[in-house]
Amino acid sequence: MPFELSQEEVLRYSRHLLIPEVGLDGQRKLKNASVLLVGSGGLGSPIALYLAAAGVGRIGMVDYDRVDASNLQRQIIHGTNRLDQLKVDSARSRMIDLNPFIEVDAYNDVLSSNNIETIAATYDVLVDGTDNFPTRYLLNDYAALNGKPFVYASILRFEGQVSVFDARRGPCYRCLFPEPPPPGSVPSCADAGVFGVLPGTVGTIQATEVIKYILGIGEPLVGKLLLYDALFMTFQV
Repeated sequence: MPFELSQEEVLRYSRHLLIPEVGLDGQRKLKNASVLLVGSGGLGSPIALYLAAAGVGRIGMVDYDRVDASNLQRQIIHGTNRLDQLKVDSARSRMIDLNPFIEVDAYNDVLSSNNIETIAATYDVLVDGTDNFPTRYLLNDYAALNGKPFVYASILRFEGQVSVFDARRGPCYRCLFPEPPPPGSVPSCADAGVFGVLPGTVGTIQATEVIKYILGIGEPLVGKLLLYDALFMTFQV
């Protein structure tokens, strides 16, 4: 049975309800939607916060790490008082504090071929907040085989890229990058660094694409790759 909005939620989402493209019907769609977010770090932080604030009814968070002091320069969902906590627990606590009308499922685990079906099967949209290629290809392959949209992004230093892969409507991640690069050939943020505000911009774009998809509005980044350069403030599609 679809979930309806309470009076408290109508007040909370009032600025959404004023927008013709969202309105009451759109906010109901958000409340009845489910999103699986893999990673609760730099990208996962703004994605999780904005999806929670927007009223996405059920959000799954997958991560196996703990909050470290080096995370706090960019992973804004966590705080100093959460150091050494499981990231999924830290993120869930902040999201529920931001919006107690949503449900957050915390999966303290490494996403793998052994558990992806169990974890991902009941979610409408899959979102990549990871920093490693094996998980990214696993998410893409599962999404393509099961007809689910996959909202992708990656970041490094001052640059980021975003796309929406939906095999029912356009190419998948493997169409763009058929094979993972050799291990060690592409530096990670831990090796090369990342501009602290970069994941905020890129992750918010990912959250935008998720919400647009759920609402069925606008033009998604299906078949397009958005390139962002923070140093020169340029966007290319």
